[in-house]
Amino acid sequence: MPKDPEILTFGCRLNTYESEVMRAHAKNAGLDNAIIVNTCAVTKEAERQARQAIRRARKENPDARIIVTGCAAQIDPKSFGGMPEVNQVIGNDLKLKPETWGLPPDEKIIVNDIMAVKETASHLIDGFEGQTRAFLQVQNGCDHRCTFCIIPYGRGNSRSVPIGAIADQVRHLVAAGYKEIVFTGVDVTSYGSDLPGQPTLGQMIRRVLALVPELPRVRLSSLDPVEIDDDLWALIAGEPRFMPHLHLSLQAGDDMILKRMKRRHLRQDVIDVCARARALRPDIAFGADIIAGFPTETDAMFENTLKIVEECDLTFLHVFPYSERPGTPAARMPQVDKAVRKDRAAALRVLGEKQMQKFMQSHLGKTLEVVVEQNGIGRSPHFAEIHLDRSLDPGTLAKVETAAIQNGLLTGRVVECEAAA
Repeated sequence: MPKDPEILTFGCRLNTYESEVMRAHAKNAGLDNAIIVNTCAVTKEAERQARQAIRRARKENPDARIIVTGCAAQIDPKSFGGMPEVNQVIGNDLKLKPETWGLPPDEKIIVNDIMAVKETASHLIDGFEGQTRAFLQVQNGCDHRCTFCIIPYGRGNSRSVPIGAIADQVRHLVAAGYKEIVFTGVDVTSYGSDLPGQPTLGQMIRRVLALVPELPRVRLSSLDPVEIDDDLWALIAGEPRFMPHLHLSLQAGDDMILKRMKRRHLRQDVIDVCARARALRPDIAFGADIIAGFPTETDAMFENTLKIVEECDLTFLHVFPYSERPGTPAARMPQVDKAVRKDRAAALRVLGEKQMQKFMQSHLGKTLEVVVEQNGIGRSPHFAEIHLDRSLDPGTLAKVETAAIQNGLLTGRVVECEAAA
């Protein structure tokens, strides 16, 4: 009996979405007994984990066809093609084309020039295996060149999905039972600059919400703090279906480090954005991506990053020790000792735990609407996980009264719920 393709996904939410696109294409093409590895290139550790997974997959499945794709494969196809465990390497744009999955395995490396790709197509998918919230690609690529980042060379330049195509996909996912959809991309705040009329991210979300009134909840993935447009501010202020949670691509809290990173914001910009958002929506929660130990970072510079976490009251921290990416300007700068990077990342994570405890304490005794995920966990509008007092079907929307903090999670009593679709 044919065995459906298995997909191993590394990295971001965009990869999660693209893995589902590939799952459908590979299945429709009749590809069986195959393992598709969707790689990430954001750190050396992400690449190491992918290579380890490839070797393990071959050991456990000696007869399977192993296909490697994703950002790391796009950037360094020869390296992955040289692994004896790998049957084929496919580029990042080609992996999303249905015809790719019907190609014979004769050609080992099939990778295009990603910088020549001009469009991002919409891909209609039925759902997400093991997920109760759907991730939807609205944008891909990046026109900016932060000094630490290799991702534009794996993703290409910025390109956007047209609003009508996004609305069609949202309608399809809501009909399939999804109560929350996360709009994702590489640089989502650049959305629309390549489309006719140049709609902004906020305009797109506003129009999609109008076109699909049955969508209960929409959330954004990581966004640039200084590129929030007027329509997005209006959604933050007055749209209950837009979740009160923003994840900021912060990276650092020191101006000199931000300049050396070639970021588009400075420290005060982030403080101002958080203050404005809280003035419009007092209960809003913030997450942030932060790099610890960027080249030339001194103890005093790192202290500024620690301070901004508390000044902006950031809660959901994604902390990464700096990882050199060959070919990037930052890799040629004076490096911080790896042990120091590790220690600084640990200090940030400790602070993140403290911030999370503070956040959970402030939400005790409140009634929140959650979307039920797997294993009795509900996801609040602010992105907090809440352990429920009774089992509900994944995808259910429920009102939950928070009661306590146990094992690092809020716990709650279900007071009202509607059936999952």
